[in-house]
Amino acid sequence: MRIEEDVKLDFKDVLIRPKRSTLTSRKEVDISREYKFRWSGKTFKGVPIIAANMDGVGTMDMAKAFMRDGNGLTVALHKHYALDELVDFYTKKTAAAVWYSIGMTPDDEKKLDAFVKKNPGVVEKLCVDVANGYSEGFVDFVKKIRAKHPTLTIMAGNVVTGEMVEQLILAGVDVVKVGIGPGSVCTTRKMTGIGYPQLSAVIECADAAHGLGGLICADGGCTVPGDIAKAFGGGADFVMLGGMLAGHDQAEEKIVEVNGKKYVAFYGMSSDTAMKRHKGGVAEYRASEGKTVKIPHKGDVSASLQDILGGLRSACTYVGARKLKELSKRTTFIRVSQQLNTVFGNE
Repeated sequence: MRIEEDVKLDFKDVLIRPKRSTLTSRKEVDISREYKFRWSGKTFKGVPIIAANMDGVGTMDMAKAFMRDGNGLTVALHKHYALDELVDFYTKKTAAAVWYSIGMTPDDEKKLDAFVKKNPGVVEKLCVDVANGYSEGFVDFVKKIRAKHPTLTIMAGNVVTGEMVEQLILAGVDVVKVGIGPGSVCTTRKMTGIGYPQLSAVIECADAAHGLGGLICADGGCTVPGDIAKAFGGGADFVMLGGMLAGHDQAEEKIVEVNGKKYVAFYGMSSDTAMKRHKGGVAEYRASEGKTVKIPHKGDVSASLQDILGGLRSACTYVGARKLKELSKRTTFIRVSQQLNTVFGNE
């Protein structure tokens, strides 16, 4: 047993210090990025925000909305669409807007193989998603997928430490997904005691990845647009959002009405709700590591996207970053004991 006494920080622990700027309008800020992925050799150009591969968020309807708005955002589709649904969706020229998601189960791998065999070259981006990216079995699985599909851009995780980021990149991962326990409907920290404050995880993992020519995706912990700016300021290349994109028309979930107000269910993908829905129940050897909540129905996602992208542009203007690429170079974090004045509520 050992104790690390260095302070580790979350988004709530810091603010970004403003700096002098020559920018006169948010319109002058370019929040798109362009990347060339280390292993696939493919390029990405767009706003590097990804809808999480969760029920109610990583949906085909969400991908259609992102394409409609034309900002270059992408969606990691959840793992539970049937093969026929995926084939039909991809034939509509949507590949650039989505990440095909799989876990480590044999069924996931078989479905991907069947899809690729039936539609060669259609899938461009793959998200290999597990709760615990620290197992040797996961590293071996990633190596196998890279060998079978050398031209796919692979995002994989989740991990929170630099040495594991390095191992995954060397195993063939283009983008390492960073975050254990920070999600709004994740209870991993409560159930297991495992985790890492998300901002420090992003900073440390980004440093490790960039040294090897890899990239990271900050996954979880963003509750407001300012948190997204902090993630990019800390060195994240992509930011994945779950709760901030939940509750919209694009959820593909039933809208329920309670006392005249409309709500949409949102739950973690390791929750008992998800496991009952997709696996027939919680296996006897494990516990639920997610919760289920009802979120007020928010309508179309476009209004939320305007807040998210507008907040990010505004953050760039406060530090004089004309491009999102410059934000991390112009970010100085200051530790704080309080961020918000909540005298009139918490919003």
